[in-house]
Amino acid sequence: MSLRTGTDADHVTRELTASRVKGLRRAGLAAFVILLIQYGFGMYVNLYVTIPGADHGKGIGAAISNGPAALSVHAVLGILLILSAIGLLVQAVIARHWAVLVASVIALAAIIGAFFQGASFVGQGHAAASMGMAILAGVALLCYGIALYLLPSPRRA
Repeated sequence: MSLRTGTDADHVTRELTASRVKGLRRAGLAAFVILLIQYGFGMYVNLYVTIPGADHGKGIGAAISNGPAALSVHAVLGILLILSAIGLLVQAVIARHWAVLVASVIALAAIIGAFFQGASFVGQGHAAASMGMAILAGVALLCYGIALYLLPSPRRA
């Protein structure tokens, strides 16, 4: 009994792999772009927005509901960013692309860390928390850039 190579099953497997890579690329790029927008809003909030004294010690919920508009948008984008990071991570697990998975885990950890630094900044107003957010956002951007670089080109997928 001999096995044929190049069957329709091989073609379907290649198509699924190509579609998974395409999905990873889209999810990675979406997370990268959302993070860049978030980074811009964060710089704007840090330089031009005064957090009301009533919001100190209250956390992210108060920043979203009572904060200045730019702070509210920044906080909501942070939540969307966490969701997009989780989406990329899930796709990397499904695709079994381990390098992208590792980069996605590190990026998600950095984003969650930045989220907690943001909560600390709203709560106490310490400049170190703002710096922590910026550094962690940079780490996440680097991870997403690496993840996108590691994905095979559409021709090789």
